[in-house]
Amino acid sequence: MKDFIAGLPKCELHLHIEGTLEPELKFELAERNSLELPYASVEEMRAAYDFDDLPSFLKIYYEGMQVLRTEPDFYDLAMAYLRKAAEQNVRYAEIFFDPQAHTSRGVPFDVVIRGLRRALMDAEARLGVRAQLIMCFLRDFQAEYAMATLLESLPYKEWIVGVGLDSDEKGNPPVKFAAVYERARQEGYLLTMHCDVDQDDSIEHIRQAVEDIGVNRVDHGVNILEDQRLVQVVLERGMGLTCCPISNGYVTDSMKAEGIRKLMDLGVRVTINSDDPAYFASYVGENLESLQEALQLTQEELAQLERNAFEITWLPRHLKDAYLAEVDAYLESRGDITVR
Repeated sequence: MKDFIAGLPKCELHLHIEGTLEPELKFELAERNSLELPYASVEEMRAAYDFDDLPSFLKIYYEGMQVLRTEPDFYDLAMAYLRKAAEQNVRYAEIFFDPQAHTSRGVPFDVVIRGLRRALMDAEARLGVRAQLIMCFLRDFQAEYAMATLLESLPYKEWIVGVGLDSDEKGNPPVKFAAVYERARQEGYLLTMHCDVDQDDSIEHIRQAVEDIGVNRVDHGVNILEDQRLVQVVLERGMGLTCCPISNGYVTDSMKAEGIRKLMDLGVRVTINSDDPAYFASYVGENLESLQEALQLTQEELAQLERNAFEITWLPRHLKDAYLAEVDAYLESRGDITVR
């Protein structure tokens, strides 16, 4: 199964580029920017990655990105991930970035997006990995700051496919950003939102995202199983959920594998992603391996997870179909399997 997963054409839709900042690159960027890190070695830094809920993870996550200062820093960050993605046969990715985590500490928006964009262009040309950017708002900042960031993004909107919402969910419901999302929709952005696993008011936040905001898909979202009416709404709209099993296991009590299985059985377009792989020591391939082992997934079921992902991408129909054909061809090449 590991061999099958390694060769499977993959699509990643829930990946924070700042969450791919490996310790080795942190030390390199700290030296480049003449910064002192509070760790003596890569091993000591990895040992500090000790968190058991979302707030404790976010503290380390934001602390780590202080080394990102210049356009080449953001380029190197994105290229490091895209090289890893290519190694794992990720054919396409939609990548979150958090501009407010940088502008709030004096790094210009222009610096962030130009570095990321240049990496995406080079990766497509050199590695054969296509990617697009999703701009996330930090939900624990004011909605006014999110609106200002949205307006600041408009000169670059040809480089940004959609907007998302992440960071600490407690006390920061989706409706806090209703006006921001309405303006984003008017500007032509597609819409997603984090509804993190097992948070306060999880199911109400999913309801707000789906019904009040009208997002195109939901990030995480396994708690939707608590409300069968909302599951039906998601099914009727053909919406997808971008689940992250290993991430779940770090910030909650489990990978939520059984919940993912239930969603699959119900026909929800559930997808498997890595979230913040540098902090969880697991990229998308390892997430698929862990879920396969937990649920004893078949080759067909693994392929269906990738079909789900390519189907809910924010790509034109002809590109979706081309990637879906790659998955089907790979599955057929692995044995006498009838492709749906």
